[in-house]
Amino acid sequence: MTVYTPRRAARVLLVDAAGRVLLFEGFDPARPGHRYWFTPGGGLDPGEAPAVGAARELAEETGLRLDPAQLGEPVWSDATEFSFDGIWYRQEQDFFLFGVDSWRVDTTGFNDIERRSIADHRWWVPAELAASGDRFYPPELPALLTRLGQSTTAGQGEASC
Repeated sequence: MTVYTPRRAARVLLVDAAGRVLLFEGFDPARPGHRYWFTPGGGLDPGEAPAVGAARELAEETGLRLDPAQLGEPVWSDATEFSFDGIWYRQEQDFFLFGVDSWRVDTTGFNDIERRSIADHRWWVPAELAASGDRFYPPELPALLTRLGQSTTAGQGEASC
């Protein structure tokens, strides 16, 4: 029987004017060959509101600094179970959508585990991601982005580099 560590997280679907979503390529330190793409975001601090955590994580991982209110309400929520560095987690997570004209990713805010487990980042067109054969999380990501539409910057704050 697997024992799960409960975790709350907030993630950001950062989409540029070309309709591409920013993803990081990472791997589990306990299984370096298990590579996957994932959205910016991460675990919430105790008592931290999801939008506050999402804005904090976005700043740490990409250099993009936002007021949490700019993220609006979550566009999607789910729960997932995964293993990372030998620990099993059950993570409830909220996803926020934010549109930028463009953004030059700055990863100097990565913490130690991020520096050790994130290999790259890339802007993906949803159809390319779906056809890539690469592993990505959440698995519903291309369909979710399609459902949210190509005019992903409408009604959202915008930033450019």
